[in-house]
Amino acid sequence: MRKYSNLDTKSSRAVRVEAATVLPPTAGPAAGPQNQELNGPDLVAPPLQKVSASYLFWITVANFGASLALMVPLSYSLAVRISQLEPGHEEVLGYVTGTAQLIYLILSPLLGVWSDRLRSPFGRRTPFIVGGALLGVVAVAFIALAPNLLLIGVGWVVGLLGWATAGQGIQTMLADRVPEQQRGRASALTGVSTQIAPVIGIGIAYAFVKSTLLVFLVPALVGLVMILAFVLIKREGSSREIVRDDTVSVKTLLNSYVFNPRKHPDFGWNWLGRFIFFMGLYFNTTFGTFFYAQRLHIPVVQVAGIVAAIGIIGVVAAMGGALLGGFLSDKLGRRKLFTLIGALLFVGGAITEAFAHSLVQLIVGSVLMQLAIAAFSVVDQAIVFAVLPNRAEAGRYLAVVAFAQKIPSAIAPLIAPLIITIGAVGADKNYTALYLIGAVFALVGGLIIFTKVKSVR
Repeated sequence: MRKYSNLDTKSSRAVRVEAATVLPPTAGPAAGPQNQELNGPDLVAPPLQKVSASYLFWITVANFGASLALMVPLSYSLAVRISQLEPGHEEVLGYVTGTAQLIYLILSPLLGVWSDRLRSPFGRRTPFIVGGALLGVVAVAFIALAPNLLLIGVGWVVGLLGWATAGQGIQTMLADRVPEQQRGRASALTGVSTQIAPVIGIGIAYAFVKSTLLVFLVPALVGLVMILAFVLIKREGSSREIVRDDTVSVKTLLNSYVFNPRKHPDFGWNWLGRFIFFMGLYFNTTFGTFFYAQRLHIPVVQVAGIVAAIGIIGVVAAMGGALLGGFLSDKLGRRKLFTLIGALLFVGGAITEAFAHSLVQLIVGSVLMQLAIAAFSVVDQAIVFAVLPNRAEAGRYLAVVAFAQKIPSAIAPLIAPLIITIGAVGADKNYTALYLIGAVFALVGGLIIFTKVKSVR
């Protein structure tokens, strides 16, 4: 294999990654600038070649599986389990999910650095994807059997760590493999799978609603099977000849948490816009199960059927938004416009749901929000791949990008319980205020990306 650094391997203790990834000869560099510096001279890699339709299919399948396994507990089964043990204490869901997100947030950059430097016969990303999925399966089974809220919280810390690590590994493989001209469609396909996964997953869980264990376990096993299919059919390959030195200093670990926004302004502005948008998103999704139950005046345990029905309608909108946004942004060479359109659609959906008191209104609001989230997410993911500061450290920088989503997912559930109690009357929480605040955040995030990111059209 060709070497892209002239450093003497005996005198250098730097981690060196050839072509920034463990790939077959047909693959080239991942995202970001073509000349990369990694503790030494520039590493110049050949241009990326297009990935096959088969590769896009199987990585989409894996992403769907990881998203399904992660989102079913977040959007349904955790709420059901908590309502079984502590009826009427909706705020506990926010504390459980927020705490788990904070812990994963702390660990994710370290996992990214480890992933970039891992030497194994299975590659750099595959061990994290498979290991995370297996950990997630064990954790959700534990939650289903846990007798109290403390153990449920501990179980979800482990479960989130597992499934989020698997999902992040899949996204990093996209950065490793997909060239600029395919990033929109690749993000669209994986984005669609992310959007429809909770809907289909909740439908699967609802089919086993009489068994708490199966409600948790079946979606997780479905996710595991899909992930294993991808890594076995599209093998990553060994990284033993790619990563030359896996020594990681304390300074390297500390640096993995930060980046220089002055040196990489587009990466910084996109990070900020993404952060603010997802704050709005998580304000409006954290208490979705309880929100529907309150507005439709039904028990929480019966919400799954309603959510699944509404979600199935929204699937068409999500697929349309993601595919049109992704494929058109590739064709037109325009990314930022679609992120702004997504933010505006989100505002419309959030306002509709904020004042909804009927099933029809909830359906309209949900469809708009599904369309908006899909359009924004898939195109902004393509922007992320384009502005990565260093493709040789894709794992590290994508973990930093994940901060822009994980911090909101940790903070919003902790703040939202305070918002929904403002002006609350009796048992009814103030979801109107929560959804309107979410709309404002989403709009500001979209405007920042549209006006401040300069290197991407």
